[in-house]
Amino acid sequence: KHGRISMLATMGYITPDLVGKFPGYLSPSANLKFVDVPNGLAAISKVPAAGWGQIVLYALYCEASSLGFGYFDEAYNKNAPGDFGWKPPLLATDDAEKRNKRLNAELANGRLAMMAIIGMFFQDGLTGSAWGDWALYTDSPLRAFENELGVQAPLGFWDPMGFTRDGDVEDFRRRRETEIKHGRVAMMAALGAVVQHYVKFPGFNDVPSGLAAVNTPPGSYGAILLIAVAGALELGVWTEQDDKAPGNFGDPLGLNNYSEDMRNRELNNGRLGMFTALGIIAAELVTGKDAVEQLGL
Repeated sequence: KHGRISMLATMGYITPDLVGKFPGYLSPSANLKFVDVPNGLAAISKVPAAGWGQIVLYALYCEASSLGFGYFDEAYNKNAPGDFGWKPPLLATDDAEKRNKRLNAELANGRLAMMAIIGMFFQDGLTGSAWGDWALYTDSPLRAFENELGVQAPLGFWDPMGFTRDGDVEDFRRRRETEIKHGRVAMMAALGAVVQHYVKFPGFNDVPSGLAAVNTPPGSYGAILLIAVAGALELGVWTEQDDKAPGNFGDPLGLNNYSEDMRNRELNNGRLGMFTALGIIAAELVTGKDAVEQLGL
C-alpha cells in the first residue's frame, strides 16, 4: 500500500514540472487556478480545505469500500496481500511467471519510491523547492565550510555522518587538524609497509615484515622508539597554532609548495592513505601476508 502511494506521489511531484498543470480553475469560488498552485509541499497551504476533504474521503472510500478492492471485504481475507481483484490494463496477466516478475517489480519500485518521496519531502522542506536546489538552502550551517580545502568535485562538501551540521568552526578546525595528521601518518605507514619488505636497517635482518615486526626484537624496540619520537614531535615541535592553517608546521625541506593545489593533493592522498593502511592491516590479520605478499609478489 505504502509503495503504491509513494509511486503515485513521486510521479505527482515530477509530472507538473514536465508536462505542465491542468487548465482551468481548481476552485472557481476561490478564483484559484491550477497554475496558481505551486509544486511540492508549498501546495498544501494553497489547496482549499474542501479540496483536501475530497482527497481524504476518496482515499477512505478506496480503502474501505466493497467494490472488490477494499481492505475490509472478503477479498482481504482470501487473496494475496495487495490483490484486490482489480486487473490493470497492460499489466494484468494469467501467466504465472510474468505475474510473479511484475509483482516483484512492483515491490522493488514501491520500496524505491518510498525512499524517493521521503527524499523529495526532505529536500523540499530544506530548500523550498520540489527539486531540492541546494543553492536555495541559504540557512544551511554547512555553507560555512563550502570553500574549505578538500571540497572538490564530484562530491563537493561531503559530510555523510553530519559532524559539521552545527556549523561550529572550532570543531571543524580540530577535525581538519586530526584528518591531516592521520593522513600523513597513514601515507608513511602505507609506504613503509611496502618498503620494509625489500629494505631493512642493519641489525634488523631477522625481523619479519608486517605487523609481526612489532612483537619481534629488535623490531619491538624500534616500535617503542618510534612512538617516543612521535610523541616528542607531537608535544614539542610540531604543535598547532591558531594563527596558522591546520597542519602548517613550516617548510623544513624548503620546497616552497604550500599552495592550495598541493594542500588539496595532500588531503586527497592522506584520505586514500588511511584506507590503504587499514586495508593492509586488515588483510595481513586475515592472511598473515605482508603488504607486498598480498599482491602475490
